[in-house]
Amino acid sequence: MSKRRVTLIRGDGIGPEITEAVVQVLEAAGVPIEWEEAHAGLACLEKFGDPLPDATLESIRRNRIALKGPTTTPIGTGHRSINVAIRKAFDLFANVRPARSIPGIPSRYSNVDIILVRENIEDTYAGVEYWQTPDVTESLRIITRPGSLMVIRYAFEMARRLKRRKITCVHKANIHKTTDGLFLQCFREVAQEYPELETDDILIDNACLQLVTNPERFDVMILPNLFGDIVSDLCAGLVGGLGVAPGGNIGNGYAVFEAVHGSAPDIAGKGIANPTAILLSAIQMLHHMGLHEYAERIETALRYTLVSGIKTRDLGGNATTREFTLAIISHLPSATSSAGATESLAELPLTPLPPPVSIVQAGWQTAGVD
Repeated sequence: MSKRRVTLIRGDGIGPEITEAVVQVLEAAGVPIEWEEAHAGLACLEKFGDPLPDATLESIRRNRIALKGPTTTPIGTGHRSINVAIRKAFDLFANVRPARSIPGIPSRYSNVDIILVRENIEDTYAGVEYWQTPDVTESLRIITRPGSLMVIRYAFEMARRLKRRKITCVHKANIHKTTDGLFLQCFREVAQEYPELETDDILIDNACLQLVTNPERFDVMILPNLFGDIVSDLCAGLVGGLGVAPGGNIGNGYAVFEAVHGSAPDIAGKGIANPTAILLSAIQMLHHMGLHEYAERIETALRYTLVSGIKTRDLGGNATTREFTLAIISHLPSATSSAGATESLAELPLTPLPPPVSIVQAGWQTAGVD
């Protein structure tokens, strides 16, 4: 099998340590990929004067797929968010965040199995905010029909392919009657094309309550950008935290997978960082690439490791990053493809739609948002 080239962005803080763990595990598993390293983040800004150089974007454009470690975006400055900039550069309109209970990970719940799909480009993340006066700021919320239809149809296609039973739209249309009203209207329109799927909608505040009291009522969730950003982290908290939360950003022809946690500069270089989240993101990436057998073997080895009690400190163990990585590698020979492994979140066929509306105005700049 010929090797597929993948852009690797190691990132800031603990990023180089946890991405190295992934490189070692995938190499030990014999995964037929070749890494092409690129740079982004605060360290990149300090070294090259740009947190996201054109060379990095060109690498992603050339390879069409990337694995990204956590990066740091300066808060309260004019520097753009790296995550938002990458999503916009490649129209990565869907952020896919699985939240699934993992044996061996301490959590209040043991039966969570949610896939959250977040619209990834529009909403307040369009970056249209500015000072009206020295005492007044304003931020515009952009929701478009093309952008909403695209991500909602993706969520339905994903639910159909993975044989999920139900899809829930989360919104605040009782207050944001125009913006969330449009998103909900698009959801109801698309739902008519998928009669085999149960559908419902729920207000964002009630959704948060239901998630922490009765998470099993949710299956697939579709949300506008800002709500999706918040609720996806809540869902991660249901299954053990951001340290076990993978994420994929999907577009037409491009995909970037990443650890959704921060760069944790306070523990960088200490050898205690937890690589689980970015390893799960790499597994998600392998499924996307059609390398299902490799993905399932690696996930099985990871699960064996966690159940055996070998965990990093944040998960209640005392293993170093290296010890945890070597334990996963040691379980690879006995790991076989398991039926219970993470389902494929591969790029799905999409009905052609107009591209999301581009919001670009001179004088406006993207704030430091993720």
